[in-house]
Amino acid sequence: MTGTLNKVILIGHLGDDVKIHNFEGGGCIGRFPLATNESYTNKQTNEKVTNTEWHNIVVRNKAAEICEKYLSKGDKVYVEGRIKTRKWQDDKGIDRYSTEVNCQEFTFLNTKNETNPTNSNSQAQVEPKPNVEPTSENDDLPF
Repeated sequence: MTGTLNKVILIGHLGDDVKIHNFEGGGCIGRFPLATNESYTNKQTNEKVTNTEWHNIVVRNKAAEICEKYLSKGDKVYVEGRIKTRKWQDDKGIDRYSTEVNCQEFTFLNTKNETNPTNSNSQAQVEPKPNVEPTSENDDLPF
């Protein structure tokens, strides 16, 4: 294979609200941390261990405005994008590097009602999802 591929797919929870920075000329950029978890059982101690990995997500323009409006800390989201390392200088002039995921596609995986059920301004009701049983022994996929 002669080509290369830079593609990231993440499903996780927002660690903070989306922070927007507006530019002169109308463009904007949004940033938020996304947490993904890995759980396993330690075979020596037999205790469950959970590791959290944090990812810096970057969204641009209209996507940033949508994320700011509809996402908040704790929400679950699907993100698809590319890894990008950015070089910048801190206040002391020292070069710093940040690795980010430049989001190209996203899907909200829960609604505002699921994350904030006590919101008195919300009029919509979340209907419970029906249980779907697999139709055969080999059909154990959730979709």
